[in-house]
Amino acid sequence: MSNFDVSGKLAVVTGAAGGIGMAVCRQLGGAGAVIALVDIDEKTLAIGKAELDSLGIKAQTFLGSAAIEADVVRIYKEIHASMGVPDILVNNAAQGIHTAPQDTTVEEWDRVMDTSLKGYFLNAREFSRLVLAAKMPGAVVNISSIAGSSAIGRGNFAYSVSKGGVNQLTKELAIEWATAKIRVNAIQPCSVNTPGWRRWVETEGEKARILMVRLLEGIPLGRVAEPEDIANAVHFLASDAAAMITGTILPVDGGNLAFNAGGNLGNY
Repeated sequence: MSNFDVSGKLAVVTGAAGGIGMAVCRQLGGAGAVIALVDIDEKTLAIGKAELDSLGIKAQTFLGSAAIEADVVRIYKEIHASMGVPDILVNNAAQGIHTAPQDTTVEEWDRVMDTSLKGYFLNAREFSRLVLAAKMPGAVVNISSIAGSSAIGRGNFAYSVSKGGVNQLTKELAIEWATAKIRVNAIQPCSVNTPGWRRWVETEGEKARILMVRLLEGIPLGRVAEPEDIANAVHFLASDAAAMITGTILPVDGGNLAFNAGGNLGNY
């Protein structure tokens, strides 16, 4: 299991205070990494830091928006000054809306793209500058979505387009930085059972129940993902166990993308 050991490595996690972000922090921290938690929510950052402290995981918090260049540049200067050169970046901060294309405003479009695509670029750029200057290897893991490869409708237009961009950003950066030994990969989750997702299910009532039936019909393994499912995949791609893997878009979706809409699960 030594190839999965990330002891002493510094991991930057954006959107760290959310369900997937905290699961990633716990997973990497539990495997020995030191964690730089980045988020725009100061209160939940403090709660997350306290949780990691209770688990004996070394961590520091950094407040700022992935969508604002000045914030990202400042945060990496602060990380470098107080923690050193990062080894791992997990691009997780994202913004979504549920608005039909014909009703989507430019402001909504920009808000989604700024966080869910431009933010990934900005964080990857600042991460790479530190890693390249130090002549160190590095690993970037971008949290994408099955929506980046297969349209899901339901007003996810801007979000899906941003995730399609994340997939291509991942491949381009993997090629650009391969000779510098910076690996870049992405993960495509299906729906994930985060606190935010559960709140949506609870507030939508019957509408959410109908959607859940439809969702589960399309996931061969019969359940939505847990945050820990995503964190396990991040751990693998960030570790030396994936030393020969770069430019890969890995579905963590219970078979959702593999399943044809007209297929069945063995009931002929």
